[in-house]
Amino acid sequence: MKTNFKKKTANSLRVIPLGGLNEIGKNLTILEYNDDILIIDCGLSFPDDEMYGIDIVIPDFTYLKKNADKIKGIIITHGHEDHIGAIPYFLKSLNVPIYGTRLPLGLIGNKLKEHNIKGNLNVIKAGDTVKLGHFKIETIRTTHSIADAICLSIETPVGIIFHTGDFKIDYTPLDGEPIDFHRLA
Repeated sequence: MKTNFKKKTANSLRVIPLGGLNEIGKNLTILEYNDDILIIDCGLSFPDDEMYGIDIVIPDFTYLKKNADKIKGIIITHGHEDHIGAIPYFLKSLNVPIYGTRLPLGLIGNKLKEHNIKGNLNVIKAGDTVKLGHFKIETIRTTHSIADAICLSIETPVGIIFHTGDFKIDYTPLDGEPIDFHRLA
């Protein structure tokens, strides 16, 4: 499959969804500024009824493989399969650091063991700031149907991008960690 992305200009920010757009699953978004790429999530989806013999569907990593030297890391918003399920398949070709909160990284660690892969997993907490190339990422606690979810405020040279991940407003989450409305405001 040939991927034709609009030619970039110097000092422009490109937002490239490789999955999760107009579909449920395969969530993977690229932010690219000059020679830096930040990946948000790396999920899979499950086949449609007419996809006989297919067990899982993963994003097309071709663009990332061609630009491997630009990738600064992957940041994970939460631990659902549609956001983390493709990571073992990604890491078989490209070994980059992965950042996420404890629960998603624990789930990813188990997946990597199943695939006999080592990964560079970096635990972060809601409220932390991570600098990856030109991207300064502030993690903000959010709530979802799975614990330890975060949303992202990403400072770029051309402005701030707010990435919600998946969320659900829950005033009494099971883990006792409510959404950080103050920081969102």
